[in-house]
Amino acid sequence: MSRVAIVAALEREVRTLLRGWRVSQKEVGGRRFRFFEKDDFVLVCGGIGAEAARRAAEAVIAVYAPSVIYSAGFAGALDPALKVGEVVQPRRVVNASDGSSVNFDQGEGILISFGSVASPAQKASLRDSFGAQAVDMEAAAIARAAEARGAAFAVVKVISDEFDFSFPVMERFVDSNGQFLERRFVWFTVLRPWLWARVARLARNSNRASLALCERLRKMLGGISVPSNVPTEETVNRR
Repeated sequence: MSRVAIVAALEREVRTLLRGWRVSQKEVGGRRFRFFEKDDFVLVCGGIGAEAARRAAEAVIAVYAPSVIYSAGFAGALDPALKVGEVVQPRRVVNASDGSSVNFDQGEGILISFGSVASPAQKASLRDSFGAQAVDMEAAAIARAAEARGAAFAVVKVISDEFDFSFPVMERFVDSNGQFLERRFVWFTVLRPWLWARVARLARNSNRASLALCERLRKMLGGISVPSNVPTEETVNRR
């Protein structure tokens, strides 16, 4: 059994980390998942969004019974000072949908989990409403799955889009399983030349963020058993 599990959204976020890892496909709850294993670590990419993240977290718990689960992947900056490639390990994770939160003994700032890719206007609103520095879509769902199954929880995120970066509307390119429909996105952008510069910037940002995240995860996996910044029962707040 693996001591530490990592749940990411997409393989492209962690691709360089996974070189040389063993790959297996297992069916859990009627869905198939690709698990990447190395030593005492396992990683699964569940897809984009809270529901996909929850399913992946529950699957990795069911198969591997890890003692701790990390939510790892991309996040958007709510603080204009945060730049692409900066790694974020928050002191608190808040679920924007219901205000529930998980606190850690270590870390800095607040990560807010929001239901969609946030526009600059939404980022400003989330920052003002929650005092958060970064936003993602999955961490709060993974935290809840870990708590329900008695596993500790931790977070490692990397900034992939800065505060003022505006995405094309992305929901249409994500299927019901949380998978990014890359071919549909490519055809959409090919027919809209005014988006090319923004999409090119998105690709550069994603590559830079992925390299930074993978480097941090390599260092983390080389020295961790159970992280020090995991929530205790007293630090899990449900409001």
